[in-house]
Order: sequence, then C-alpha cells, then structure tokens
Amino acid sequence: MRIKNKINKFIYWSPRILSILFLCFLAMFSLDVIEPGRTILEITVGLFMHNIPVFILTALLAAAWKREIIGAIAFFLAGLLYVGFVTKAMLETGFEWYYLAWIVQIAGISFFIGMMFLLNWTKRKERQQSA
Repeated sequence: MRIKNKINKFIYWSPRILSILFLCFLAMFSLDVIEPGRTILEITVGLFMHNIPVFILTALLAAAWKREIIGAIAFFLAGLLYVGFVTKAMLETGFEWYYLAWIVQIAGISFFIGMMFLLNWTKRKERQQSA
C-alpha cells in the first residue's frame, strides 16, 4: 500500500513539476532580446512577444492542475503546433539537421508532459471507479 501511494504521488507531481521547468526553459529563450542599444520599451515588447506561448501554457497548466485532461490535450497540441511551425520553416528554407534537434527538444518534451498528464488522468479515473 505504501509503494502504491508513493507511485500515485509521483504520477501526480511529475507532470506539474516538469511543466514548470519546461515553461522556465521556454522563457529563457526570450532573453535574447536584451541587447545593448535597445530601449526599455523595445526590450519589454520583445520579452512580452517572445513569452506569449509561455503565458498561454501557464494558464493551461493552472487549469490542468485539477483537470489533468486539459494538460494532456494542451501540451500535446502545443507539441503539434511547434512541429508545424518547424516544418513550415523547413519547407521555406530547406532541411537542416538542427530542425530535428529543435523538434526533439521542444515538441518531444511537450509530448512527454502531455503523456504524463494523460497517465495521471487515467489513474484518477481508475481510483474514482474503484472507490
């Protein structure tokens, strides 16, 4: 019983913690707008524009905290959307190997988090049905 409880806690917390770390990772990429010679307004607008996906995923994470299916769908769709953007860039500029690395690093993590939320959702449904 004790091991099962620890597994349930791990399944509950891992997608949430990974989501927070992933959002921090994505937000880190926006720091490239901070350059010498830019005004405060340019930097502020640049940071806001670069972090729009982070803001959207943060809101969806807040909704997914209690309803895991929202997190599963949101992170899976975010991964698909990113693959679409990279594929579009690939078609416009030609194939480069680093496009695949981008897909694995961004969309792969997003898909993994979505799968973890889905696992959490199915485990919750099983516990509700057995209770």
